[in-house]
Amino acid sequence: MPEVIFAGPEGRLEGRYHPQKAKDAPIAIILHPSPEMGGTMNNKVVYNLHYTFYNMGFTCLRFNFRGVGRSQGEYDQGIGELSDAASALDYLQSRNPSAKFCWVAGFSFGAWIGMQLLMRRPEITGFISASPTANIHDFSFLAPCPSSGLIINGSTDRVVPQADVIELSDKLKMQKGITITHQTIEGASHFFDPGMDEMIGSVDSYVRRRMTETTR
Repeated sequence: MPEVIFAGPEGRLEGRYHPQKAKDAPIAIILHPSPEMGGTMNNKVVYNLHYTFYNMGFTCLRFNFRGVGRSQGEYDQGIGELSDAASALDYLQSRNPSAKFCWVAGFSFGAWIGMQLLMRRPEITGFISASPTANIHDFSFLAPCPSSGLIINGSTDRVVPQADVIELSDKLKMQKGITITHQTIEGASHFFDPGMDEMIGSVDSYVRRRMTETTR
């Protein structure tokens, strides 16, 4: 899988780009957890989400936010990281102008950034939010949430209490015009260790079902 460097708001951003042969393949961007907690694009959850989308026929990009790895800049409390994500999506779209569908997947802090990206980019078809940090970050900007998606968390998450994720999911489910699916992986931690296979299986099933529905 080729390493790529592309322009971000504060200099270069380092990524891993995994294209499909089909020019009209759907595209997906995968966002990593908090840099303050050591999060990188090579986090196990991010890595597995990347390959899950690729194995479903998506052209995929994951990248390091500013100040992580070879990406330039400094951590910016989520504000600059959202701009990084927008630049990454611009890069992905510029290389795949014929893509019919666009998804965003994020883990932990990356889920929060991914949901903000939804509000900026109406072309995003669907989302995966794994272990969204509902107890740490404000998700009230999702009013309304513009796309349907999957929220997935572990029942034994000690970073984000399950009740906070359920509350977020229930609020979004009340909105009209979209469908929010919430799944809890029993016995799984914040990092889905254990629970990685079950989480990935749920993501695979959900995305395949959605893609079948949209291509009928």
